[in-house]
Amino acid sequence: MTVNELITKEDLRAFKAELLEEMRSMLQPVRAEHKQWIKSQEVRRLLGISPGTLQNLRVNGTLSYTKIGGILYYKQQDIARLLEGKEKPWKG
Repeated sequence: MTVNELITKEDLRAFKAELLEEMRSMLQPVRAEHKQWIKSQEVRRLLGISPGTLQNLRVNGTLSYTKIGGILYYKQQDIARLLEGKEKPWKG
């Protein structure tokens, strides 16, 4: 047995508002979890670069890092500087 439901324009507006609010909250950075140091995988994702390009940034001194137990960490402020375009790490 199927039940027919009537969806009104107001129902759609309410759904749209809920959906937009949920999307906004997902896109905002989590302030309580603001990290000072981030790992290589996240740096590559943020900058949109390959592992080789990230290695070149380390080797040529464009991006400083710290290695602890085999894991490379990068300062959040250095990544932000690159994203703001104060330095252009790659040609293109």
